[in-house]
Amino acid sequence: MKSERPFKRTERVANEIQHILGEIQTQFIDLSDLGFVTFSRVSISSDLKYAKVFFSVVKKKKSIENLQLEMNNRAKAFRKFLGQELRIKYTPELKFYYDDTMEYTQKLDSIFHQLDSHE
Repeated sequence: MKSERPFKRTERVANEIQHILGEIQTQFIDLSDLGFVTFSRVSISSDLKYAKVFFSVVKKKKSIENLQLEMNNRAKAFRKFLGQELRIKYTPELKFYYDDTMEYTQKLDSIFHQLDSHE
């Protein structure tokens, strides 16, 4: 029998984690010393015990390496608040990764714009 739900449980949990992390950031954990941080994507293991959290930063106040280090230093605090909101058996361990997709896209747009102006 085919499931009526639109996507897998891991995807639903990942989306819920991303939403909750955004709320935690605005209510409990101040990240303003890093810049304007947004969580772009969450990828979770099939056993729901490990989550990779991808984030991007507008108006960076530190290097990418330091941003990633600072975010991972705050992983325990995020996990504590996440455990209070997430309704699954285990609260996943969080590992933060800098998401450079936005910068990459801007770089490509710039290249395409330069190509268009030369024609």
